[in-house]
Amino acid sequence: MKKLKIATIGGGSSYTPELIEGFIKRKDVLPIKEIWLVDIEEGKEKLEIVGAMAQRMVKAAGLDWEVHLTLDRREALKDADFVSTQFRVGLLDARIKDERIPLSHGILGQETNGAGGMFKAFRTIPVILGIVEDMKELCPDAWLVNFTNPSGMVTEAVMRYGNWNKVVGLCNVPIVCRKIAAGGLNTTEDQLTFKFAGLNHFHWHRVWDREGNEQTQYLLDNIYATEDGMSVAMGNVMSGLGKGEKDEAMSDSGVKNIPMISFLKDQVKDLHIIPCMYHRYYYITDDMLQEEIESYKEGKTRAEEVKRTEARLFELYKDPNLDYKPEELGQRGGTYYSDAACELISAIHNDSRVEMVVSTKNNGAVPDLPSDCVVEVNAVIRSSGPQPISWGRFEPSTRGLLELMKDMELTTIEAAYTGNYGKALQAFTINPLVPSGKIAKTLLDEMLVAHKKHLPQFKDKIAELEAEGVTYNG
Repeated sequence: MKKLKIATIGGGSSYTPELIEGFIKRKDVLPIKEIWLVDIEEGKEKLEIVGAMAQRMVKAAGLDWEVHLTLDRREALKDADFVSTQFRVGLLDARIKDERIPLSHGILGQETNGAGGMFKAFRTIPVILGIVEDMKELCPDAWLVNFTNPSGMVTEAVMRYGNWNKVVGLCNVPIVCRKIAAGGLNTTEDQLTFKFAGLNHFHWHRVWDREGNEQTQYLLDNIYATEDGMSVAMGNVMSGLGKGEKDEAMSDSGVKNIPMISFLKDQVKDLHIIPCMYHRYYYITDDMLQEEIESYKEGKTRAEEVKRTEARLFELYKDPNLDYKPEELGQRGGTYYSDAACELISAIHNDSRVEMVVSTKNNGAVPDLPSDCVVEVNAVIRSSGPQPISWGRFEPSTRGLLELMKDMELTTIEAAYTGNYGKALQAFTINPLVPSGKIAKTLLDEMLVAHKKHLPQFKDKIAELEAEGVTYNG
């Protein structure tokens, strides 16, 4: 059996211990020889800390895998079978800007939504396309497994502008939605059938029980309509879990990443499909904005909290006796991403035909969107990649939002690829979370200057803006 080489871009991430744990759990089905953890010069210290811990984890598991640490991306990509990406251009300081600058103008600031999400795409897409160019030369048969956010847009850019079809985008939110549904029905996930469709961080889903009875409306009535219903659902999810598992469940239910303010009861009941937690930014925008503004004033935006949590994690990772994923990682948010990546790699390698929710080419699964665009849907995972499962058409109330958001994504991606300022302004204008007109331009200009180090495609426009007196004062 061929031994596998796996390269992880962003190997110095605090998520890496979960990734290594996921590979170790699948040691009997993944014949790994080498794992290469790659980072950049600014991430060297973190890479060395978490890389040493990864080596300890592999040794403690009694495995002979080689775990390499490098700042040389090309060395890591050479002859790789799988490449996973979990990097953040500009590190957490860039995310802090993405959240705080919009909020300073009274506009929602969030990592993957609104202005912050678009700027994360602007910074990330040129980098991922550079990785793809290296892959074409060094590992042309490799699969790219992406959970770098905004995952859907990054995956779309790889297919559309990188001309690389062996890519799959992943997210932990569908996993969390499954857990919440199971808690709401006081059962386990394996007793339920789920169907998801939409975009990354903008999907809906339906649920059936073991007898084939649809439970979607019941869940809408009893969980997503009230805070109490959500509390009951999460209580059921966490009953019997250990402390670390409870931390993970609370973190990734949205309790930490997204304020769990109630949806409007009548509106959400009328959907007849279950929105994901990120829909709160679009269905109850004013409530979410006020919550974020309060956190912003207190210096407690999610990005700032994550930075503090990550600092504590790396202090833990330095312990030379730590050779397992610590419970505290559940406080970081994003748990299950890495395990999902390991499951996907295993499914492709073994042609296991498991069903997962992934970002992949539509191919008619969502007929309301172009067949060649990327959607987030259930798919059967084979050695040839994801085979998307048809969802069918959306109702007008959801279809309108879905089409708008996809067009916003496509416009954002084009702006990120071309450096076209007009396209960037168009993306800001059509994004539902950014007011149009002068305020959109003001916000766009300030964020361009603030992030200029990581936006080479906008270099000329940024120089022009600075000449006009546009500044970022932190």
